[in-house]
Amino acid sequence: MKLFIDTANLAQIREAASWGIIDGCTTNPSLIAKEGRDFAETIYEICEIVQGPVSAEVVAQDSVGMLREAALLRQIHEQVVIKVPMSWEGIKACRALSDDGARVNVTLCFSAAQALLAAKAGATFVSPFIGRIDDTGQDGLAVLADIIQVFENYHFETEVLAASIRHPQHVYESLRLGAHVATMPFKVLEATIHHPLTDRGNDLFLADWASVPGGGLEVTVGAFLARRSKG
Repeated sequence: MKLFIDTANLAQIREAASWGIIDGCTTNPSLIAKEGRDFAETIYEICEIVQGPVSAEVVAQDSVGMLREAALLRQIHEQVVIKVPMSWEGIKACRALSDDGARVNVTLCFSAAQALLAAKAGATFVSPFIGRIDDTGQDGLAVLADIIQVFENYHFETEVLAASIRHPQHVYESLRLGAHVATMPFKVLEATIHHPLTDRGNDLFLADWASVPGGGLEVTVGAFLARRSKG
């Protein structure tokens, strides 16, 4: 599974990239507006940090406008993936963009039928919003499973990008179901490494180490190497 970070906050992206496990980034107009920075410059800097696919979203609602905006976005950086909405105009734009060699992420997907349309239109990614589906009282993970099953049945090349991930359990379940990508906010990504037994175990190791004589690892190993070098 590929792990993307879902933010436009450069500090968070740099920190996540420093861990060496980030494959890409997803953004949207809301995330970029929240940062209060220049749109194009922000997209460029994100691309330079993650060195992987970065979804940048069009705001036009008609296919002609989407294609015009996509042409501008594609000039920012070669890593840009054009993000279009799940609508008939978005599907038309997706088909035209994919035929022109652009990578496309069809966003705001809430059903397997919608995902099928994106795949037929040549989307690189389709983004089911599992958290938002949960908010309606439906099962977002069940929808994700349906999409994955349909894609496996018909061998679409479109990758299923689990989005609107709210907590580490969503990450685990998306992985278990076979999603190709999971994109998540920094706080969720950061939380995935924590487990009470891991934290407790590390505390115990440190407490035990404090009782080992020798003055610390550097002193102990240094003294050992010095003795060995003297024969």
